[in-house]
Amino acid sequence: MSEASHLLLVTFLSIGLLLYLVLRVKLHPFLSLLITAMFLGVTSGMPLSKVNTAIQNGLGGTLGFVATVVGIGGIFGQILEASGGTEAIARNLIRRFGKDKAHWSLVMAGFLIAIPVYFDVGFIILVPVVYALAKDTKRSTLFYAIPLLAGLAVTHTFVPPTPGPVAVADMLGADLGWVILIGSLIGLPVAILAGPVFGSYISKKIDVAPPPKHMMEELNNGTEQSECSLPSFTAVATIIGMPLLLMVVKSVIELLIKLGYMQEGIAYDISVFVGHPFTALIIATLMAAYFLGTRRGFTRKQLLDVSAKALAPAGMIILIIGSGGAFKEMLIQSGVGNVLAEGISATKLPPIVLAFIIAAAVRITLGSATVSMITAAGIIGPILEAYTLSEIHLALIVISIASGATILSHVNDSGFWLVGKYLGLTEMQTLRSWTVMETIIALGGFGIALLLSFFV
Repeated sequence: MSEASHLLLVTFLSIGLLLYLVLRVKLHPFLSLLITAMFLGVTSGMPLSKVNTAIQNGLGGTLGFVATVVGIGGIFGQILEASGGTEAIARNLIRRFGKDKAHWSLVMAGFLIAIPVYFDVGFIILVPVVYALAKDTKRSTLFYAIPLLAGLAVTHTFVPPTPGPVAVADMLGADLGWVILIGSLIGLPVAILAGPVFGSYISKKIDVAPPPKHMMEELNNGTEQSECSLPSFTAVATIIGMPLLLMVVKSVIELLIKLGYMQEGIAYDISVFVGHPFTALIIATLMAAYFLGTRRGFTRKQLLDVSAKALAPAGMIILIIGSGGAFKEMLIQSGVGNVLAEGISATKLPPIVLAFIIAAAVRITLGSATVSMITAAGIIGPILEAYTLSEIHLALIVISIASGATILSHVNDSGFWLVGKYLGLTEMQTLRSWTVMETIIALGGFGIALLLSFFV
């Protein structure tokens, strides 16, 4: 057996081991990815003394950036949640659109809210709004739930600073500003198609009434706030949009300088500093802490407790992402990346297509969108080193991975059961609604990304 064949065999065995550990052994993805990385290093013929060093370098190199962004982003999102900022966005949009067009407002609310807030948290906070609308209008709950879910799901995987796209962008060396811009441009039409459009159709096929009042109260856990106690829509929207705008402006200025339309100077230095994800998110978090916290009666102790609460789920995500970075580093150090690059070049399969296929395969098998994105990025990252790609093309590959990691959510995905439980759906109804919605997002996002890749 040639060296190349041996390395390819080892790679496939490593992926098989990862699937076995997660699915059958029920080992946590963090440990599973680390064990898989070790297995890959040892079986590929790496000196044993270098295996752990590669894992350490992979973890450190990944977490140096990602841990900071995810940590700050987690605190930012938790402050918005605790202050009622997320609910303020939803209620304001519904009031502006009117109840007749509330499904359009909900897709926009989901899209905005999922930028700072985790998918499941955003859904749980806003599902009472869905119940209330369905009860008032006598429509199927899905008429309002699907648009909300589509907005949340698209941003969760397409738009930083959510952990998945942040990690993938870092592992592929993509600029976050371009990922935000491209992810938003692709995500919005896809969210509309999977949300209000598909929601209007499926709600006619599956008529689901909101749960009884006592169940609604139990699910809500008494967290719903009165309209007058909520912060202003303008303040919340400004605070959410601030870090995104700063990062996008930085990327645009860098492009203009690269093209010769601008010269480096004080404007460039300032944009690079304030547009860096660290600075941009810190500014947004401090603004949220002051305007949504301190000025609205939060004590320093309450803000500290809110921040501490945010870091628990963020820490788990950070560890998973770090172990994915270790896996990627092992692929590089073992030489597997070069072999895969040569193999892909021979098949003439574009990296953007391969990225989607790998992410989709892991997603369908494992269920976790985050793990799917990290695994796909770890495999595709070394391959991209053989290509000269623009920042925009790299951003499109990030979206392609995100699309693949969204497809065909089913019984092995926690989101499948979360949605089914809160909406009172049977497993078949969840497959016909939630699963199809996720697949529309995946195919739509990949299709647009692939089309755009021919022009950049």
